[in-house]
Parts: sequence; C-alpha cells; structure tokens
Amino acid sequence: MYRFVRVLSSLAIAGSFAFILVSLPLTVRAQSGKFTVSQNGKPVGTANYNFARTPEGLDSSSVVQVSMQGLDYQLSKTERLSHSNKLLHVQLSAIINSSAVHVVAAPDPAQILINISANGRSATTRLDAHDSAVFLPDFDPGALETLLALAEANNNRDLWAIVPKRSGSIEPIQLATLEDEHGTLEGKPVAVHHLVATIAGADTHIFSGPKNQLLQAELPQQGFALVRDGFVLTPSAKPMAAPTQ
Repeated sequence: MYRFVRVLSSLAIAGSFAFILVSLPLTVRAQSGKFTVSQNGKPVGTANYNFARTPEGLDSSSVVQVSMQGLDYQLSKTERLSHSNKLLHVQLSAIINSSAVHVVAAPDPAQILINISANGRSATTRLDAHDSAVFLPDFDPGALETLLALAEANNNRDLWAIVPKRSGSIEPIQLATLEDEHGTLEGKPVAVHHLVATIAGADTHIFSGPKNQLLQAELPQQGFALVRDGFVLTPSAKPMAAPTQ
C-alpha cells in the first residue's frame, strides 16, 4: 500500500497567480489548469485547479480523481487566500478507498488551527503560523501553483508546507533551482524552469513556465507525476522512485 494511504487510514489525509496591489507591478498567473495524473507513464487520473479574484484576495479550488489497482482517491478542496497568497481558510474533503476524510484549517493571530476527521475520529492541532505557508495535499496542482507564487515573492526562502496527514504538521520547504529545461505547450516551444522542493526529506521536482505557471510535477510517491494538458517536457523527465521506507 502506498505510504500516504497507510498514513491516511490511521487518521488523516493525507496558486496561484500573485494578485498584487495596484501600486506594485502585476504578475499574471494561470487562473486555471487541467492535469493528467500518471504512474510510471500510465494515466491513472486527472486533477485541476481554478483561481478567482475577490476583494479579499483569491478563491481557490482543486479537484483530484485517481483510480487504479489498490487506490481509489477523490479530493475536493476550496481555499481562500489573501492578495499575497497567505492562507485565510481551507476546507478539504476526500475519499480514499471508501474512507472519508474531512479537513478544515485557518490561522488565528498566532497559530494555524487544523481539524482533521477520518475513520470516525477527529483531531485538532495548533501549528506555528508562517506567512509563506501553503496547504499541501497529495496530487493537488493548485497547491503547487500557490507554492510557485510564494517562492517568487520570497526569493525561494522561508517557505512552509501545511501537511494534512495524521493530526497535521507544518514542515519547512527547501527549494533548489536546477538548470532550465525545454518543452512544448500546445505545440509551441516554451522555456521550462526546474525546481526541486524538499519537504520532510522527500523531493518533488517542479517544472514551471515563463509566467511561473505549473507545467509538470514529479511527485515523491511511487512513480507518480502531474502533467498539464498540452505540455510535453523534452526530453521527458523520468518518474521518481518511491522514497525508502
């Protein structure tokens, strides 16, 4: 059984474009994206995100569906972010192999309060608050889009992941910049930036476009990848192996 499914069975589950004030330069982000989820190059599901501007900042939503032998995974997330991509509130519902999980998280003045319900049990945890923290469920392209926006605004520093697993935790994100790659988007050549995000000892390779939009991610789970519809990395990246247990 996959690592994250084992964790979830015990109790848990487990963008954005930067909207900047008028007085500052505006960085345009992709408002939506559709992705194919694959394992070892074989399609096993889909994922998508959407961002909408509001007077307070951004409304974000993500939907993920993965169906394969040993794993039926459905996720729906709605999120409110500030103009600077700071988390204001998030609600997540998921079904993992017929087990329902529900997560709600929001910051108070000093901490982040996260409530997780799964398998008939509930847990409430208070986490240290960080301005540049991204709520990061598995297979969520909207979360990775938000991470890219936060990384750009903070020069890849002081980034944190709110991980909705077990009773919830917050982990530092270390970002490394690798040499640019090449690819095509809707058949047209596109420059591709390559980052490696290390979270709790696991690496995720993130490929983004000239407008800092998420194009592809090689995930730390066993051979999984997210690829934006219409994007081809040349040469294609190899799926990542599962981390040693």
